[in-house]
Amino acid sequence: MTDIWSVAGRTFTSRLIVGTGKYKDFEQNAAAVAASGAEIVTVAVRRVNVSDPTAPMLTDYIDPKKVTYLPNTAGCFNADDAIRTLRLAREAGGWDLVKLEVLGEAKTLYPNMRETLEATEVLAKEGFLPMVYCVDDPIAAKQLEDAGAVAVMPLGAPIGSGLGIQNRVTIRLIVEGASVPVLVDAGVGTASDAAVAMELGCDGVLMNTAIAEAKDPIRMARAMKLAVEAGRDAYLSGRMGLRKYADPSSPLAGLI
Repeated sequence: MTDIWSVAGRTFTSRLIVGTGKYKDFEQNAAAVAASGAEIVTVAVRRVNVSDPTAPMLTDYIDPKKVTYLPNTAGCFNADDAIRTLRLAREAGGWDLVKLEVLGEAKTLYPNMRETLEATEVLAKEGFLPMVYCVDDPIAAKQLEDAGAVAVMPLGAPIGSGLGIQNRVTIRLIVEGASVPVLVDAGVGTASDAAVAMELGCDGVLMNTAIAEAKDPIRMARAMKLAVEAGRDAYLSGRMGLRKYADPSSPLAGLI
């Protein structure tokens, strides 16, 4: 059976979401998306051209009829700017499924949860379907869900750091307590990090830098695709229990 997942009533088969920043050009970005098998790409509304026909456009390389665009609010540091940015995105492309991120400050790029929560409430009331970047805190994640988030996206580590998931306990608690999809967003550096996220029960993983800054982005995109699939299979298969001592694969009784 095909292992599908849904967010806000929309169904996907790939659990990998990739970004559209830091690539050397749109052509390389499109090739990476194809290699990753991703069906959703995030688009920084304030940075990526999706509406000016006089300049190179992302839509010429990644077809929005075949790949779901997820406009995001990268670079926004307060709720008002984030809300305004997504209103512009809806006017430009009709998008209502969006990614909300409201950053606290430039050094860590950690989310400002007070502003994030406020923006989530406003956007939900206006008919948006916000997938929300947040701290890896199960209480904050539940508050976002109650405010109207259609998915919560806890960070694994600081954006662009490549450090991998730093706190598996809190990610697992978020997964256990959520009634909406949970996707690790930020911090993935290599394929094993993506597999860990999926083994914890996350519905998906979002990444950009890990692929775009790899020496071979296309090969890394393919590796991430396989890692997400492997991690998901491992989670569904139910891993063996942990033991304090050895347990031989072959029985010790009845030896010759």
